[in-house]
Amino acid sequence: MSTLPAQTTAPSQSFLHMALGNRSFVVGAFITLVIAGMALLSFIWTPYPVTELSVLNKMKGLSAEHLFGTDHFGRDIFSMIMVGARASIAVAILAVGIGIIIGVPLGCYAAASGGWVDETLMRVNDLVFAFPALLSAIMITAIFGPGATNAIIAIGIFNIPVFARVARAGALSIWPREFILAARASGKNKVLITIEHILPNIVSLLLVQGTIQFALGILAEAGLSYLGLGTQPPMPSWGRMLFDAQTRMMSAPHLAIFPGLAIVITVLGLNLLGDGARDILDPRLRRVR
Repeated sequence: MSTLPAQTTAPSQSFLHMALGNRSFVVGAFITLVIAGMALLSFIWTPYPVTELSVLNKMKGLSAEHLFGTDHFGRDIFSMIMVGARASIAVAILAVGIGIIIGVPLGCYAAASGGWVDETLMRVNDLVFAFPALLSAIMITAIFGPGATNAIIAIGIFNIPVFARVARAGALSIWPREFILAARASGKNKVLITIEHILPNIVSLLLVQGTIQFALGILAEAGLSYLGLGTQPPMPSWGRMLFDAQTRMMSAPHLAIFPGLAIVITVLGLNLLGDGARDILDPRLRRVR
């Protein structure tokens, strides 16, 4: 008996054409590419070395020499934001990667198994989900000490149940479909069906959720660094910059404004990108333009 391929909706237009016609996707992609480009550029060039201290230039305002001013150590704020983007993106990518690598197989396995296996995995999933990333980071830090690695582990653990839920819900909606029944009748086992038919049909859900979790990872990293649990000095971090600026808000507001704007703009861009991708990849949400 011949098997039916995984069902996909054949778009009347190419993905690129639909993406360019979606304002949210275009704006979000542009912002995300600018931030990512700035982070990549910081590996080879910044206006000033971020570890360079200059007592003569401390607490300077905006100028042609220092676009975003300098901090209380005389370090260039714009250079620190560039390097801070690198730290935030790296933490978010690795944390989301942990969630996908562990959470998606768990969710697919729970959906394929059903019964007590599904129920047990979901209850354990709920237990892990009850501990937010911040609380997990505090517990991990108390044992292993602060640092970016522990922040990645804490945020990654929080992402596991999120992706497990999404994968399970998507898989459960696919398993009763006729082409899955045909695949089972042909003798394919559940692992092969999951790889060949389930995953291709839920990848759009995972991509959209990935952009959302990536934005939340940026926020979580900033929050952990603000509390001193994330990226450690001398490596700049947007959250750490906000912490250092809190006692100088009246005398030097630029110390908080620019890292705060960097966080807001990055999260906004990722959310717009995720909303646009959802509209494009989900035919039920695709708008006629």
